Amino acid sequence: MKKIVNTPNAPKAVGPYSQAVEANGMLFISGQIPIDPAAGVFVEGGIKEQTEQVLKNMGAILAEAGMTFDNVIKTTCLLSDMDNFAAMNEVYARYFTKDMPARAAYGVVRLPLGALVEIEAVAAR
Repeated sequence: MKKIVNTPNAPKAVGPYSQAVEANGMLFISGQIPIDPAAGVFVEGGIKEQTEQVLKNMGAILAEAGMTFDNVIKTTCLLSDMDNFAAMNEVYARYFTKDMPARAAYGVVRLPLGALVEIEAVAAR
């Protein structure tokens, strides 16, 4: 059975999808972009600020599901410019500090609403 996970502490979905879905002890978090949920707009700044907001949004979803970043087993990072990889990684490393999840990172042509970064995750109990 699946359970929809939704929190006002992360941005509302910008399309026909859920913030996250839990099934069989696994949490599938949709790609998060750097929208400040309180203001409903992108955070100001560059890749570091955007990555910080993306991970804050992810943390809010994890918390709503009763999980933390320690529960994350896989992430996928999408970057609008691979030249931003090192700066994104610097922020990412502050959230994932031990028993790192598996990860893939891709450079893409464009991300929703002009974001510089989008990150999705899978977590497990």
